[in-house]
Amino acid sequence: MTRKRRWTLYAIPALVAVVVGAYFIIGGDEQQAPTPLPRPPENVPQVLVALGDSTISGEGAGDYEPGTNGEKGDWCHRSRDASIHHTLVTGLQATISLACSGANSAQIGLGDIKQYTEPSQAGRLAVVARQNRVLAIQVAVGANDDPSFANSLNSCVEAWFDRTRKSCKDALGPEWQRRIDAMVPKVVKVLQDIRKVMSSAGYSDSDYRLVLQSYAAPVTPNLIGGLQDLSGCPFRTEDLQWIKDTAVPTLTVGLRKAATEANTRFLDLSKAGQGREACSRDNPDEEWFRRLAVEWTDLRAQERATHALQESFHPNATGYAEFGRCFGEFITFPAVREGACLVGRDGNLHAALL
Repeated sequence: MTRKRRWTLYAIPALVAVVVGAYFIIGGDEQQAPTPLPRPPENVPQVLVALGDSTISGEGAGDYEPGTNGEKGDWCHRSRDASIHHTLVTGLQATISLACSGANSAQIGLGDIKQYTEPSQAGRLAVVARQNRVLAIQVAVGANDDPSFANSLNSCVEAWFDRTRKSCKDALGPEWQRRIDAMVPKVVKVLQDIRKVMSSAGYSDSDYRLVLQSYAAPVTPNLIGGLQDLSGCPFRTEDLQWIKDTAVPTLTVGLRKAATEANTRFLDLSKAGQGREACSRDNPDEEWFRRLAVEWTDLRAQERATHALQESFHPNATGYAEFGRCFGEFITFPAVREGACLVGRDGNLHAALL
């Protein structure tokens, strides 16, 4: 009897463990609800969203949204004529621009960096993505990072003024590839930040189309006679050639690499302005880019004077409409990774497959 009782006492804890374990294994599976898959918001407006710098904000087109034309230090110049508003995509309830002129990757991606008083564009996208059904996101980023493309153009103009200086081709050319290489990982991070924001809002990568677009060459060596000066395009011929044949193509290659690394669609605009660059036509209304532009009224106010040339060599309203149509066509192509904006037989830009 004593031996039998001892065996029973030792067996009880083991038996309890088996029973409790079986309860959690069997009962737990029955009671635990499956984790729902993330879903984008439903029964909300369908929208397109734009993030980026001046070529996305609509710099040069005028008709800027109130509060972005220098008011309280905000020079983001978000135009109602920006390309995101001209996609011709049907079924939309709105097109939303978060872009800001002069923005670099640090302000477009997640973080605390501000541009002209405005916070992170990716951070603001988080709110838009939860309140709307985002179908596609248009992004232009990189030119204001290491390439400092706008400042590079300014240095070309300065070289035209001062013939004792090196051409910008000779001054910038030897380090241009290094600048592009340094830019690439920053662009990749921005695209990854956008994916992170969209995922947090319930979107899978297949729920929307993320497109990184490149930059169009705003000037050409093929200038109309008499415009290679302050009346239009004050650049040395060798610098115009360098911008068209080297600077813009090299920048495009770097952006394509970033899009590939970030598993993002890529839209090549490098040749989008051919034949319509600044100073390429007798009639400036037939061009898609602004010539040297001075806002004379801004020169009269100290707080605005430094921005008086800000619109120079950016697309105009007509150019943005062309770029917008091309983007709209591109995002309707199913499962296409790369495309380009090229002039068609009708004289307008259209999306072409690469």
